[in-house]
Amino acid sequence: MNRYLSKLARATAIGLTAAAMAIVPLTGTATAAPAPAPALAVQADPGDGTIEGAIQWMENHAGATGWEGYCEMAVENAYGTTGVWPSAIAHWNGAVSVGKAHPGDWNAPRGAFVYWNTSQYGHVGISDGNGGFYSTSVAGAIGHRADKGYFVNYLGWSDAQVPQG
Repeated sequence: MNRYLSKLARATAIGLTAAAMAIVPLTGTATAAPAPAPALAVQADPGDGTIEGAIQWMENHAGATGWEGYCEMAVENAYGTTGVWPSAIAHWNGAVSVGKAHPGDWNAPRGAFVYWNTSQYGHVGISDGNGGFYSTSVAGAIGHRADKGYFVNYLGWSDAQVPQG
């Protein structure tokens, strides 16, 4: 039995040595793995939680009517989330309560949420940074307008960020 185990051990050792030599030959030079390619500038993806991603999401959905009556959901989706606030006016009131609202300020920066008191639910869009905004209910769909006066009773704006309750 000892003789059998000895032969088995020797055969196993020879087999393992041959396998190792096939992977890493004894001759030749070892080389390091190639260096990773330098990182390229990454463009924002729609709905990725960035300002540019949110703007891109709104532009990609221009003309879509499925968000009519759901402006808060549209701006949350644009920032890559949903279900944070039950309405635009709740979002506005939340921003006011934590000091992130800018009541009456028409100079909203790019990506900021812009609000109107249009009903008990309010209305919200995303600022383009040039006096205009992206929103639902622009001629019955998601769209862009160059003037925040498109809707009545402008409230102001709150910081551009992924919505958090």
